[in-house]
Amino acid sequence: MKLFSKVIASAVCGLVLAGCTGTAMKTHQYDSNQYTVVGHSEASATGLMLLGLIPIGQNNRFVRAQNSAIQAKGGDALINTQVQEKWFWAWVLNGYTTTVSGDVIKLKTAN
Repeated sequence: MKLFSKVIASAVCGLVLAGCTGTAMKTHQYDSNQYTVVGHSEASATGLMLLGLIPIGQNNRFVRAQNSAIQAKGGDALINTQVQEKWFWAWVLNGYTTTVSGDVIKLKTAN
């Protein structure tokens, strides 16, 4: 019975830790001859922690903000990236708002 309890406890811990993983925000290094700057852009995304345990839109908010900033200018990538975060609290949840800003670029195609 002790072995069964340890297996269940390990499985629960594994599930809890797996729920805490997020999507990495990818940035690339580009030479200035590889792109044209489209303009400056900024976007935000919010994630919530319901009852401090249940993530809602929490794990991918950095990527959502980055993609929104790029799409707002019709570009391919973001350079000179800056990330800011604010949080708020309510009775049953915590909210985290991530703002990503930078210069949107359009990559040149090889001819």
